Amino acid sequence: MRTAACTTVFAVVILVLSLTGSQMATAVTCSVTELSPCLPAITSSSPPSGTCCAKLKEQKPCLCGYIKNPSLRSYVTSPNTRKVARACGVPIPQC
Repeated sequence: MRTAACTTVFAVVILVLSLTGSQMATAVTCSVTELSPCLPAITSSSPPSGTCCAKLKEQKPCLCGYIKNPSLRSYVTSPNTRKVARACGVPIPQC
């Protein structure tokens, strides 16, 4: 019986460690420069590139931080940025 309990505990520990590792691998570094592939679409009427949309989706958890930053807010909430975000399927959050 004791061996079965140890095996179960070991399996749970391995499961928790593997889940924690996968969450750490998906951590995002918030850097507004990561959105530079979106500049052509934001500053012109061209549609956003696949790279732009991928970066915008990647940086989605960071958008509130950018909006709360007085020097970035007007860029992140501009009509053109909203248009690009909408085309990429990324809602601009209300923070």
